[in-house]
Amino acid sequence: MRPNSREYPTFVTHLECSFTGERYEAGQIHGLSREGRPLLVRYDLDALGHQLRKDDLASRDGGFWRYREFLPVTQSQNVVALGEVMTPLIPLSKTGEALGGHAASVIVKDEGRLPTGSFKARGLALAVAMAKELGLTHLAMPTNGNAGAAMAAYASRAGLRTTIFCPEDTPEVNVSEIALQGAEVYRVNGLINDCGKLVGDGKDAAGWFDLSTLKEPYRIEGKKTMGLELAEQFDWELPDVIFYPTGGGTGLIGMWKAFAELEAIGWIGAKRPRMVAVQAEGCAPIVKAFEDGVEHAPLWENAHTAAAGIRVPVAVGDFLILRAVRDSGGFAIAVSDEAIFDAQARVAQEEGLLLCPEGAATFAAYEQALATGRVSPSERAVLFNCATGLKYPMPPVHRALDRHQPIDYAAFA
Repeated sequence: MRPNSREYPTFVTHLECSFTGERYEAGQIHGLSREGRPLLVRYDLDALGHQLRKDDLASRDGGFWRYREFLPVTQSQNVVALGEVMTPLIPLSKTGEALGGHAASVIVKDEGRLPTGSFKARGLALAVAMAKELGLTHLAMPTNGNAGAAMAAYASRAGLRTTIFCPEDTPEVNVSEIALQGAEVYRVNGLINDCGKLVGDGKDAAGWFDLSTLKEPYRIEGKKTMGLELAEQFDWELPDVIFYPTGGGTGLIGMWKAFAELEAIGWIGAKRPRMVAVQAEGCAPIVKAFEDGVEHAPLWENAHTAAAGIRVPVAVGDFLILRAVRDSGGFAIAVSDEAIFDAQARVAQEEGLLLCPEGAATFAAYEQALATGRVSPSERAVLFNCATGLKYPMPPVHRALDRHQPIDYAAFA
């Protein structure tokens, strides 16, 4: 099959229910499948593999739009860009050696370098671009902060209206960022799933399109660029294990999809990283489902954790997360808030890298898994830092000097 004869190269053939395999026509507005499950975008990978070469990518500028053949946008005018970059891999050299490995055994992929300071830029850039392409004008979503900021920024760039609902304890910096970037944002007395219910209930009356996690097909496509990018950065090999902070799990699902597509076009082999879903002890539905040996995670009651990005009591794509984890030989693991903030402080002080709480959770999980033998210090482990730590509250500093009083400089020695 030849690529669609449109301005932007696309190899999309159809969409597919992730649970039943039922096919849906591409180029139309879709939410969930008739089964109430996420839809996945499918491609003519034979044609894609014949047209695109690794050297083609090497000659392109950084940023996830460089993987355009793997993405569903058909018109370049619908691409919404805000200066995306290829996010760096940062070895925790001191930490790796101190934990018994080597300087490159534990590596952070720092997604905080993306526009709006988080990996949510990937998924929302694609979702907004496709919303623009399909003629949508008003988007709505629930958010714990970073997703709302990304949607507000990209939608404003695209000229689309946005309405966003967030839990009432969402940090002020996130709420203000969302509002300043053009969205109508509301605090809600509940958690993100309660906010999601408001979005779903208001669709008909308000006329907005629900852009909630996995309730449309394209955020996965944006998040899968993490897997494409990681493979390219590893010279078309893959690390041994990936620790991923898991709330809705779109990125974990997306990376698993990316690896399958790369193997299908012959760019990587059958080897996969062990995928590790990292959650907080106060909200760990995926961990419980993994340990119980089931495919669906029931609602986690009284969810609580200071790492708000992974405070997701129920995930619509739970079975996709669990399948990727199990098929890869990985596992799901929960860490305490105390361990999260201890990890954040130590990595900042020892490595000079300020992780967000959710990113710090992956380091805490790595240490825990290392201690219990679930990973080896000789394995290459990639930890995803999903946002810049600059967007989160930090411990106050109380040290002060009065320049009008005598200063004991010897105390600084």
